[in-house]
Amino acid sequence: MPYGFYRYWDPTYFLVLIGAVICLLASARVKSTFRKYSHVRSMAGLTGAQAAERILRSAGISDVQIQQVSGELTDHYDPRNKVLRLSDSVYGSDSVAAVGVAAHECGHAIQHHTGYVPLSLRTAIVPVANLGSALAWPLIIIGLLFTRGTGSVLITAGIICFSAAVLFQLVTLPVEFNASGRALRILGDTGVLGTEEVRDTRKVLSAAALTYVAGAAAAILQLLRLVLLFGGRQRDD
Repeated sequence: MPYGFYRYWDPTYFLVLIGAVICLLASARVKSTFRKYSHVRSMAGLTGAQAAERILRSAGISDVQIQQVSGELTDHYDPRNKVLRLSDSVYGSDSVAAVGVAAHECGHAIQHHTGYVPLSLRTAIVPVANLGSALAWPLIIIGLLFTRGTGSVLITAGIICFSAAVLFQLVTLPVEFNASGRALRILGDTGVLGTEEVRDTRKVLSAAALTYVAGAAAAILQLLRLVLLFGGRQRDD
Protein backbone atom coordinates (compact mmCIF):
# COMPACT_ATOMS: atom_id res chain seq x y z
CA MET A 1 0.00 0.00 0.00
CA PRO A 2 1.23 3.54 -0.63
CA TYR A 3 2.40 5.51 2.35
CA GLY A 4 -0.22 8.24 2.00
CA PHE A 5 -0.28 11.37 4.15
CA TYR A 6 -1.21 11.80 7.76
CA ARG A 7 -4.68 13.29 8.14
CA TYR A 8 -4.45 13.85 11.88
CA TRP A 9 -2.38 15.93 14.26
CA ASP A 10 1.17 14.71 14.22
CA PRO A 11 2.89 15.10 17.64
CA THR A 12 6.27 15.54 15.93
CA TYR A 13 5.06 18.99 14.83
CA PHE A 14 6.10 20.06 18.31
CA LEU A 15 9.74 19.59 17.25
CA VAL A 16 9.21 22.06 14.41
CA LEU A 17 7.40 24.50 16.69
CA ILE A 18 10.19 24.32 19.26
CA GLY A 19 12.76 25.04 16.56
CA ALA A 20 10.71 27.95 15.21
CA VAL A 21 10.31 29.49 18.67
CA ILE A 22 14.04 29.16 19.37
CA CYS A 23 14.86 30.91 16.09
CA LEU A 24 12.35 33.69 16.70
CA LEU A 25 13.69 34.35 20.19
CA ALA A 26 17.29 34.39 18.95
CA SER A 27 16.40 36.74 16.10
CA ALA A 28 14.57 39.09 18.44
CA ARG A 29 17.51 39.05 20.84
CA VAL A 30 20.11 39.97 18.24
CA LYS A 31 17.94 42.74 16.78
CA SER A 32 17.23 44.30 20.16
CA THR A 33 20.87 44.07 21.26
CA PHE A 34 22.13 45.54 17.98
CA ARG A 35 19.54 48.29 18.18
CA LYS A 36 20.59 49.13 21.76
CA TYR A 37 24.29 49.44 20.99
CA SER A 38 23.75 51.07 17.61
CA HIS A 39 23.00 54.21 19.63
CA VAL A 40 26.35 54.03 21.46
CA ARG A 41 28.93 55.98 19.46
CA SER A 42 32.48 54.62 19.48
CA MET A 43 35.10 56.95 20.97
CA ALA A 44 37.40 56.55 17.95
CA GLY A 45 34.58 57.70 15.67
CA LEU A 46 35.35 55.13 12.97
CA THR A 47 32.50 53.91 10.83
CA GLY A 48 32.02 50.21 10.18
CA ALA A 49 33.66 50.56 6.76
CA GLN A 50 36.61 52.53 8.16
CA ALA A 51 37.11 50.05 10.98
CA ALA A 52 37.00 47.15 8.52
CA GLU A 53 39.60 48.84 6.33
CA ARG A 54 41.92 49.37 9.30
CA ILE A 55 41.49 45.80 10.56
CA LEU A 56 42.16 44.27 7.15
CA ARG A 57 45.21 46.45 6.68
CA SER A 58 46.58 45.49 10.10
CA ALA A 59 46.14 41.82 9.14
CA GLY A 60 48.13 42.34 5.94
CA ILE A 61 45.08 41.89 3.69
CA SER A 62 44.95 44.24 0.71
CA ASP A 63 42.94 42.28 -1.86
CA VAL A 64 39.53 42.35 -0.13
CA GLN A 65 37.01 44.96 -1.29
CA ILE A 66 34.56 46.58 1.12
CA GLN A 67 31.12 47.25 -0.31
CA GLN A 68 27.82 48.53 1.01
CA VAL A 69 24.80 46.24 0.70
CA SER A 70 21.17 47.07 1.36
CA GLY A 71 19.15 45.52 4.16
CA GLU A 72 19.42 45.13 7.91
CA LEU A 73 22.11 42.84 9.34
CA THR A 74 22.80 41.45 5.86
CA ASP A 75 26.54 41.75 6.44
CA HIS A 76 28.69 38.92 5.07
CA TYR A 77 32.05 38.04 3.59
CA ASP A 78 32.14 36.53 0.11
CA PRO A 79 35.24 34.29 -0.05
CA ARG A 80 34.85 33.56 -3.76
CA ASN A 81 35.07 37.18 -4.83
CA LYS A 82 36.97 38.42 -1.76
CA VAL A 83 34.35 41.05 -1.00
CA LEU A 84 33.29 42.16 2.47
CA ARG A 85 29.73 43.47 2.27
CA LEU A 86 28.39 45.66 5.05
CA SER A 87 24.73 46.55 5.50
CA ASP A 88 23.36 50.09 5.52
CA SER A 89 23.21 50.14 9.32
CA VAL A 90 26.86 49.10 9.61
CA TYR A 91 28.75 50.59 6.67
CA GLY A 92 28.39 54.26 7.56
CA SER A 93 27.66 54.01 11.29
CA ASP A 94 30.24 54.75 13.99
CA SER A 95 28.41 52.87 16.74
CA VAL A 96 30.10 50.11 18.74
CA ALA A 97 27.50 47.69 17.32
CA ALA A 98 28.38 48.58 13.73
CA VAL A 99 32.12 48.39 14.35
CA GLY A 100 31.69 45.03 16.07
CA VAL A 101 29.71 43.54 13.18
CA ALA A 102 32.23 44.88 10.67
CA ALA A 103 35.07 43.37 12.70
CA HIS A 104 33.24 40.04 12.79
CA GLU A 105 33.07 39.97 8.99
CA CYS A 106 36.74 40.91 8.88
CA GLY A 107 37.28 37.83 11.04
CA HIS A 108 35.93 35.74 8.18
CA ALA A 109 38.22 37.50 5.71
CA ILE A 110 41.18 36.74 7.98
CA GLN A 111 40.04 33.11 8.26
CA HIS A 112 40.07 32.92 4.48
CA HIS A 113 43.46 34.63 4.26
CA THR A 114 45.04 32.21 6.77
CA GLY A 115 43.38 29.08 5.36
CA TYR A 116 41.15 28.36 8.36
CA VAL A 117 40.01 24.78 7.71
CA PRO A 118 36.40 24.98 9.01
CA LEU A 119 35.73 27.97 6.72
CA SER A 120 37.13 26.07 3.73
CA LEU A 121 34.96 23.09 4.68
CA ARG A 122 31.86 25.27 5.00
CA THR A 123 32.52 26.88 1.62
CA ALA A 124 32.89 23.45 0.02
CA ILE A 125 29.66 22.22 1.62
CA VAL A 126 27.54 25.18 0.46
CA PRO A 127 26.54 23.77 -2.98
CA VAL A 128 25.85 20.33 -1.48
CA ALA A 129 23.77 21.85 1.34
CA ASN A 130 21.79 24.01 -1.09
CA LEU A 131 21.10 21.04 -3.34
CA GLY A 132 20.16 18.90 -0.35
CA SER A 133 17.72 21.51 0.94
CA ALA A 134 16.10 21.78 -2.48
CA LEU A 135 15.75 18.02 -3.03
CA ALA A 136 14.95 16.75 0.47
CA TRP A 137 11.19 17.33 0.64
CA PRO A 138 10.45 16.58 -3.05
CA LEU A 139 12.17 13.22 -2.67
CA ILE A 140 10.28 12.45 0.54
CA ILE A 141 6.91 13.47 -0.92
CA ILE A 142 7.49 11.47 -4.09
CA GLY A 143 8.60 8.53 -1.94
CA LEU A 144 5.27 8.65 -0.11
CA LEU A 145 3.51 7.95 -3.41
CA PHE A 146 5.37 4.70 -3.98
CA THR A 147 5.13 1.39 -2.18
CA ARG A 148 7.78 -0.50 -0.26
CA GLY A 149 11.27 -0.60 -1.83
CA THR A 150 11.12 2.37 -4.18
CA GLY A 151 9.40 4.59 -1.62
CA SER A 152 11.86 3.66 1.10
CA VAL A 153 14.83 4.45 -1.14
CA LEU A 154 13.44 7.86 -2.10
CA ILE A 155 12.55 8.77 1.48
CA THR A 156 15.98 7.69 2.72
CA ALA A 157 17.58 9.77 -0.04
CA GLY A 158 15.49 12.75 1.04
CA ILE A 159 16.56 12.39 4.66
CA ILE A 160 20.22 12.11 3.61
CA CYS A 161 19.84 15.27 1.51
CA PHE A 162 18.38 17.11 4.48
CA SER A 163 21.29 15.84 6.60
CA ALA A 164 23.65 17.77 4.31
CA ALA A 165 21.86 20.99 5.26
CA VAL A 166 22.14 20.07 8.94
CA LEU A 167 25.86 19.40 8.51
CA PHE A 168 26.27 22.87 7.04
CA GLN A 169 24.60 24.38 10.10
CA LEU A 170 26.92 22.46 12.42
CA VAL A 171 30.08 23.41 10.51
CA THR A 172 28.94 27.03 10.60
CA LEU A 173 29.09 27.17 14.40
CA PRO A 174 32.89 27.01 14.89
CA VAL A 175 33.36 29.34 11.92
CA GLU A 176 31.14 32.01 13.44
CA PHE A 177 32.47 31.62 17.00
CA ASN A 178 36.04 31.85 15.76
CA ALA A 179 35.27 34.96 13.67
CA SER A 180 33.75 36.68 16.71
CA GLY A 181 36.72 35.72 18.88
CA ARG A 182 39.12 37.11 16.29
CA ALA A 183 37.05 40.29 16.01
CA LEU A 184 37.09 40.98 19.74
CA ARG A 185 40.85 40.41 19.99
CA ILE A 186 41.58 42.60 16.98
CA LEU A 187 39.36 45.43 18.22
CA GLY A 188 41.26 45.49 21.50
CA ASP A 189 44.74 45.03 20.01
CA THR A 190 44.34 47.70 17.34
CA GLY A 191 42.67 50.21 19.64
CA VAL A 192 39.67 50.56 17.35
CA LEU A 193 37.51 50.20 20.46
CA GLY A 194 38.26 50.80 24.13
CA THR A 195 38.03 48.10 26.79
CA GLU A 196 34.46 48.93 27.82
CA GLU A 197 33.41 49.27 24.20
CA VAL A 198 34.80 45.80 23.47
CA ARG A 199 32.63 44.46 26.29
CA ASP A 200 29.57 46.07 24.71
CA THR A 201 30.54 44.63 21.33
CA ARG A 202 30.91 41.19 22.89
CA LYS A 203 27.23 41.38 23.86
CA VAL A 204 26.26 42.16 20.27
CA LEU A 205 28.33 39.34 18.82
CA SER A 206 27.19 36.88 21.49
CA ALA A 207 23.58 37.66 20.63
CA ALA A 208 24.38 37.16 16.95
CA ALA A 209 26.02 33.81 17.73
CA LEU A 210 22.78 32.64 19.32
CA THR A 211 21.06 32.86 15.94
CA TYR A 212 23.49 30.31 14.52
CA VAL A 213 23.02 28.03 17.51
CA ALA A 214 19.25 28.37 17.12
CA GLY A 215 19.47 27.60 13.41
CA ALA A 216 21.50 24.47 14.08
CA ALA A 217 19.11 23.36 16.82
CA ALA A 218 16.09 23.89 14.57
CA ALA A 219 17.72 21.92 11.75
CA ILE A 220 18.56 19.04 14.10
CA LEU A 221 15.01 18.97 15.44
CA GLN A 222 13.64 18.90 11.91
CA LEU A 223 15.97 16.04 11.01
CA LEU A 224 14.87 14.17 14.14
CA ARG A 225 11.26 14.67 13.10
CA LEU A 226 11.94 13.20 9.66
CA VAL A 227 13.62 10.17 11.20
CA LEU A 228 10.76 9.65 13.67
CA LEU A 229 8.12 10.03 10.97
CA PHE A 230 9.57 7.98 8.18
CA GLY A 231 12.09 5.71 9.88
CA GLY A 232 9.27 3.82 11.58
CA ARG A 233 7.28 3.62 8.35
CA GLN A 234 10.17 2.02 6.54
CA ARG A 235 10.60 -0.59 9.28
CA ASP A 236 6.91 -1.44 8.96
CA ASP A 237 7.24 -2.27 5.26
